[in-house]
Amino acid sequence: MDDAIILYILRFLLGEHVPPDAGLPVAYTSDATKFRSCKIAIIPSGFFDAHVYGTPASIPRLPLRQIEGVPILFGRPQIERAGDTLVVHADLVASAYFLLSRYEEIVRRRVRDVHGRFPGRESLPFKAGFISRPIVDEYGRLLAKWLRQSGAPVNEPPQVIRHVHLTHDVDEPFSCRSWRNVARGIVEGKHIVSLLRSKFGKPENDVCYTFPGMLGKDASVREELGEDRCSIRFFLKAGGTTRQDRPRYNLHDRDMRQLLRLIAAHGATVGLHAGYGAGMNPALIAKEKRRLETALGREITSNRHHFLASREPEDMTALETAGITDDFTMGYADVAGFRLGTSRPVRWINASTRTLSRLILHPLTVMDSTLSESKYMGLAAGEAQEYCFRLTEETKKARGELVLLWHNTSVVEGAGYHMDLYNRLLDKIAQQ
Repeated sequence: MDDAIILYILRFLLGEHVPPDAGLPVAYTSDATKFRSCKIAIIPSGFFDAHVYGTPASIPRLPLRQIEGVPILFGRPQIERAGDTLVVHADLVASAYFLLSRYEEIVRRRVRDVHGRFPGRESLPFKAGFISRPIVDEYGRLLAKWLRQSGAPVNEPPQVIRHVHLTHDVDEPFSCRSWRNVARGIVEGKHIVSLLRSKFGKPENDVCYTFPGMLGKDASVREELGEDRCSIRFFLKAGGTTRQDRPRYNLHDRDMRQLLRLIAAHGATVGLHAGYGAGMNPALIAKEKRRLETALGREITSNRHHFLASREPEDMTALETAGITDDFTMGYADVAGFRLGTSRPVRWINASTRTLSRLILHPLTVMDSTLSESKYMGLAAGEAQEYCFRLTEETKKARGELVLLWHNTSVVEGAGYHMDLYNRLLDKIAQQ
């Protein structure tokens, strides 16, 4: 394994507990002669060995063992002393690598749903029962505690959500602003007069145009937390020819220009919502990005895939090549939680080539439809709120990022509990 990746994971685990300019107090080695130069030595489990890596033998078996109540994927829950050095046989480095890189999604590439996504219910975090816990962050807290016990001057920072990303995918900005929408409405049995009023009236009268209310609430939370701790992001489609990419919209038409002005007026960032087709053909990502940049007149550096349908590793490589620096796709559609095992942004690790990218992955904490749809979690309103609050508290303990995805179509009148849940969740976040 590339030493740069090992060093990055160790630094990631330690986080702000150890300043970057300080000597690394943790080593990943079984060489006893090197123990004296560090406070903690983590013993490699063999996961990275050539005859193990990439084979079925590299997938952890359930049930997992635990160390101080935290599940470990590799190694043994054993700690011993070698002089002044704490020797840890729980392979926290390999365990973190497995989760941060989504290694199992590479090894088990045939396990996909109808949209080509790796299902959350097939993931080790879900099957082992810790999908709602960012255990990579918990590994970091264990290391910090052990360092303090060894006499190292390691601070214990206060628990706080470091950043909140309030994000919205614009899949269907309007319900009836084109003749195609009118025709569809007639087929569905809607009243022709009502359809024509929607077609020729103001965008604000369209049932899906819930953006002013959402942006107002988002802006109030950002004002409470500060711009350094809260951002508002909209991901817009700029292409797509598949059925799943419908409805397609023109970024240059009058209604969309009005929406873009509204987004800009609230200081929100616009990113690419790479189309469903682009997920299957990554070459389309760069074309869609250029189309969005032309419409906006500015550079686009962030992305989220439509349907959360990104493929590994081809799409990530295409994003990086296209100039995308930050991706916000990393959540499972069918289960909310910590897909990457962390609540903190992390550099993409290509488990196929074992290389470290500059592309930053932002964990998607929760998507609205994941909670309510019967094919996904199917939670009632109270259950959804309790689950979201739990994820929020876990993110706070880890000093991580909270990334919410709420669609404009999920907060229309009569669409269920999502408007009320979003307001309650934002009220809780504003108090953090």
